[in-house]
Amino acid sequence: MSILVDEGTRLVVQGITGREGAFHATRNKAYGTNVVAGVTPGKAGQDVEGIPVFNTVRDAVEETQANTAMVFVPPRFAADALYEALESGVDTVVCITEGIPAHEMLRVYTHLKRGQQVLVGPNCPGIISPGKASVGIMPTQVFSPGRVGLVSRSGTLTYQISKELGDLGIGQSTVVGIGGDPVVGSSFIDIISRFEADPDTDLVVMVGEIGGAEEEKAAEYIAEHMQTPVVAYIAGFQAPPGKQMGHAGAIITGSSGTAQAKKEALEAKGVKVGTNPTEVARFVKERLQ
Repeated sequence: MSILVDEGTRLVVQGITGREGAFHATRNKAYGTNVVAGVTPGKAGQDVEGIPVFNTVRDAVEETQANTAMVFVPPRFAADALYEALESGVDTVVCITEGIPAHEMLRVYTHLKRGQQVLVGPNCPGIISPGKASVGIMPTQVFSPGRVGLVSRSGTLTYQISKELGDLGIGQSTVVGIGGDPVVGSSFIDIISRFEADPDTDLVVMVGEIGGAEEEKAAEYIAEHMQTPVVAYIAGFQAPPGKQMGHAGAIITGSSGTAQAKKEALEAKGVKVGTNPTEVARFVKERLQ
């Protein structure tokens, strides 16, 4: 089993006729994901390497029974694309777009929470259930099927830790990049609760970074609700206070949101926190033995 994407995923790609949309849609298809449609307004009737293009997501869903949408729409149009995807009735939306204004994402988030759909992102690398389906921009060669779930705010650390796990013979059930913006559709808690309910996930790796309080909230949730063991990594121990590091959400405000504070919060709840990706992989191997 896996979470969010699997063999039953039927993917529609918004912005498929753009350079990035076309490149990654065809990569996802080559991996084995069932990419059933693309959407670019005004380009209905075209195709991208055999993937039919529609004017609207609703048209694509009605024609192809798509149940998952991936957004490659430029930032100034991306919020509207997210509303369109949610209104189409798909179960899951993955937004790769970076640079969506936070106030626009707040409105999207409020709209999202009125229903039961899942939004992952924006500014995220996507989701992969190794050997089953990939929805996003992840380098699929570093992942292998297994029983460890991984959720991360960072894209590149997601890849590195998955590779470190693979080198130890440890595969992944599903890997989810939730995105590094201040406002994202899915939190750590949203994803680890799904891993907790997944009978084929034996352990969860949580990769956090400086800024915000999501890791501290997750620590509380883990202590109260998780039977599945969790190992964590926090990026940014050397980050200078008050300076944005990498992601839009990775900024320390005063003494809040530091890597050390997050590490202490997690360890106080019994979660082992590695100091580097190699140590994280070693902790996972020890915990699984």
